[in-house]
Amino acid sequence: MRLATVAWNGSSSAALVVGDRVAPVRTLQGRDDALDVTSLIREPLNPDEIEILAAKLKPLGEQRLLPPILLPPKNLFCVGKNYVEHVEEGTRAERIRAEVPKAPTWFSKPHTALAGCGADVVCDESFTRELDYEGELALVIGRGGRNIAPEEALAHVYGYTILNDVTARDVQQSRNQWFKGKSADTYAPCGPAIVTADEIPDYRALRVRTVVDGEVRQEDGTANMIFDVPTLLADISQGVTLEPGDIIATGTPSGVAWGMDEPRFLQPGSVVSVEIEGIGMLWNRVVASSYVRAASRRPTARREFCGGPN
Repeated sequence: MRLATVAWNGSSSAALVVGDRVAPVRTLQGRDDALDVTSLIREPLNPDEIEILAAKLKPLGEQRLLPPILLPPKNLFCVGKNYVEHVEEGTRAERIRAEVPKAPTWFSKPHTALAGCGADVVCDESFTRELDYEGELALVIGRGGRNIAPEEALAHVYGYTILNDVTARDVQQSRNQWFKGKSADTYAPCGPAIVTADEIPDYRALRVRTVVDGEVRQEDGTANMIFDVPTLLADISQGVTLEPGDIIATGTPSGVAWGMDEPRFLQPGSVVSVEIEGIGMLWNRVVASSYVRAASRRPTARREFCGGPN
């Protein structure tokens, strides 16, 4: 099942997604609290509700996509240095010796960094001159828990989505921690939808592809993650209670602008799309801080839901 969150009647609603059509869940009797997908994690749609929604499906049209989870229980959990080639390009950029981490490297982003598919990513030149992208597979927690055993970890995954870990590299590198350079508003585009885990037979068999202004910058398989999903969940849940709706980004492959011999950072007007097979395409346009659109342009459904800008 594919589930999204859309702007609806001056508020928001979780929505069932089939192809490029959506049906807001709040149109169902007794579901007025379904402001985002979190409500469906806690109280799944029953077969009768799914049948009713299927009859109400309409083209996405002018409906604006929001992040599938609007207000996660905690900050977004993100892991760095989880693909060997990305570790290597980072160490070249920093001019230090490459070392594959022995344990996951964690950081977080606040929920205010979230942005939906088609929304603007703000480039504030008073804050950064080195705006970068990081396309990633992200998972959403369904069943909470603490000290989760690796062999039980996948049972805690509700579904998968896409996250772009937007980063101000100059800010990141000027500090001794990553939070500041990765946490500005709009620095965590997420979506377009959550695909429930039962529709992803093997999360290790997915291709992650990031395109900037028509140029493929990143392309790799999730099989090449240094730490797999069970390892990540077991590690982050050690002493920390995970809750339904928590979002965990699993790291980015090589190909970021920062790792290039001559870095090509994002500029106002750049369009970034991150595509993961079986999940869809997340796209966003970079805009200067002096120009932020009140609403995104209508996404065109091509091969995937939220397929790209007009």
